[in-house]
Amino acid sequence: MARHFALIPAAGIGARMGAAQPKQYLSIHGRPMLWHAIRAFQRHPRVDGVAVVLSPDDALWDRDDWSAFGKLRVLRCGGESRAESVRNGLRALEGQVDGQDWMLVHDAARPCLSQEMLDRLLTTVGDDPVGGILAMPVADTLKRQAEADAGERPVRIGATVSRAGLWGAQTPQMFRHELLLRAFEHAGMAVTDEASAVEALGLSPLLVESDLTNLKVTYPGDLAIAEWLLGRDN
Repeated sequence: MARHFALIPAAGIGARMGAAQPKQYLSIHGRPMLWHAIRAFQRHPRVDGVAVVLSPDDALWDRDDWSAFGKLRVLRCGGESRAESVRNGLRALEGQVDGQDWMLVHDAARPCLSQEMLDRLLTTVGDDPVGGILAMPVADTLKRQAEADAGERPVRIGATVSRAGLWGAQTPQMFRHELLLRAFEHAGMAVTDEASAVEALGLSPLLVESDLTNLKVTYPGDLAIAEWLLGRDN
């Protein structure tokens, strides 16, 4: 039977946060944001292991206590981009996982993943031949900025874009190890998520509906929302 492993790329610097340290180490309720992201998988009974991909020169990891996470392994093979870190992590796990085992790739900056949402992804994807991702139907009216204003502030609206059929991709994104590694080798390092790499093979992953609580911390104001969401659940 195929097993389930989480893979969390955490080698980035989070430049848009404007913080003095990589955002995955920013504190939420006294723990690094990354700690909360790992905990969601550590707690789930159907997840067999968690691998976190760090930059080879990460000097911050060892200052925190990770001993509560018995499923955890650390891979110091992070790359220049998210895609490179994921690909390197997949390569590092070859021989430790089976090609048909499921990899659940998750953002280190999504610390609020609930057990219910994770269970929904695992159950819905099941033994699907492709895999799937958590995603949320787009609710806002979408605007494209005027091309003439590119790089300027403030900018003007160039067009209104139909939101019909559009979804905002989240994580985890769940694909079999062999398929996902092949997808990255085919698509290259320019893709921005795992589903894009799989789509480049001509495959169509499942969309598993999520919601706003699976927040990605990107800007400074997002940290307060994550603190509130995690405080509500503790």
